[in-house]
Amino acid sequence: MLKRPVASLICTKLFSVRTTTAAVARTMKLSEDQMSLVMRPGVVTLSSLFEKHNHELRIAGGAVRDLLRGLNPHDLDFATTATPTEMKKMFEEEGIRMINETGEKHGTITARIEEENFECTTLRIDIRTDGRHAEVQFTKDWYLDANRRDLTFNSLFLGFDGTVYDYFNGKEHLDEHRVEFVGAPADRIQEDYLRILRYYRFYGRIAKEPDAHMQHVIDAITSNADGLTRISGERIWMELQKIAVGNFAGELLEKMLECKLGPYMGLPDDYAADNCVKVVERCRASLIDPLALQPMTVLAAGFTDVEKTFPFIARIRCSKKERELLVFVVQHRDEVMEATSVKVAQDLLADLVIDEKINLGLAMLRVSELLRYCGQAAQLTELEAWTLPPFPVKGGMIADKLDNKRMIKFVLKHLLELWKKSDFLLTADELIESVEAIQEKLRTKI
Repeated sequence: MLKRPVASLICTKLFSVRTTTAAVARTMKLSEDQMSLVMRPGVVTLSSLFEKHNHELRIAGGAVRDLLRGLNPHDLDFATTATPTEMKKMFEEEGIRMINETGEKHGTITARIEEENFECTTLRIDIRTDGRHAEVQFTKDWYLDANRRDLTFNSLFLGFDGTVYDYFNGKEHLDEHRVEFVGAPADRIQEDYLRILRYYRFYGRIAKEPDAHMQHVIDAITSNADGLTRISGERIWMELQKIAVGNFAGELLEKMLECKLGPYMGLPDDYAADNCVKVVERCRASLIDPLALQPMTVLAAGFTDVEKTFPFIARIRCSKKERELLVFVVQHRDEVMEATSVKVAQDLLADLVIDEKINLGLAMLRVSELLRYCGQAAQLTELEAWTLPPFPVKGGMIADKLDNKRMIKFVLKHLLELWKKSDFLLTADELIESVEAIQEKLRTKI
């Protein structure tokens, strides 16, 4: 994402007052520079269509927040007074393609314009919620729609004339680097318990201090912690992984444990979030960017042993790649932490690629993340400049030297150990000379 200095995006600081049917909105005007970041050709076409058909359309939520922070918004979401039926009729009349019709029951119609997808959602209120899903009713009142959103700076709207509409002091909270819920925190949380984790994710993005939480917010989170049982593991992981690689990751994990969230995310009672802080500190001390770590690399620090990762893995339903990275880091961190040369990392890479038949790129990811976790920057540089030689022995080269072909796998494993000990220098002939001695040792064990 392109970022511009706030100073280069000059905007009017004074708010004016605009009255709606339900409440007072504070407004301000963005500069032309700021508006140019969102007024792409497709957006201009979209806004013109709604204006032509006498429907009001505004940019909503995150894009407005990012503009006010001096950032270039990545995704644009739109809110409108038009109902889904009215939008469909309008787009059909104008020959605009519509996709992803599953969102219609929640008021969202997705239009395809200028090779971009634009999600346009009817203003709505939640008339019934169960902590996960909401039954909605459409409205034409912008205040009521803003009132159902989670955080104050996510309840902002932006008109195409550059006017920002702010019903809940979202701009003020952004300026103060303060994360506040819209209205009573407990009410917003009970509408969707995932908002507990969204709070921590946005805290990492907005706040300037690691522990400047508002006490009434923390109290509401703590008293509603068990609501996370209603949230799927996939949704929990979606938020948790963003927290883990954001600002103040370790400190936020500590605060989450203080708020009794750990058991509902599959974390053990003895999860040591302070070790996550230490991972970040080690990275910074080694000039490794902690924000470039994989989420599992950070989270691995809190687990005391591999077995305690299993309930967490089962709860969050992460991918195989993520699961195996977590286990790998916990298994091997002690030996790499104590390593004085890159040899330990090279041997681990060889084991993954040659013995476990792991793809080189995936194996390299695991070992390099382990080195980052341990703050081994010099060893990481060496490993990235090193090429793992091909293992010189294949099973067919030793089959006729063995009593039983079922021993091939075990003998190859022993030969791999010899090859690693030689710094990967022994040739095929030199390794094969050891086959008989290895076979004899295996016979003795059997």
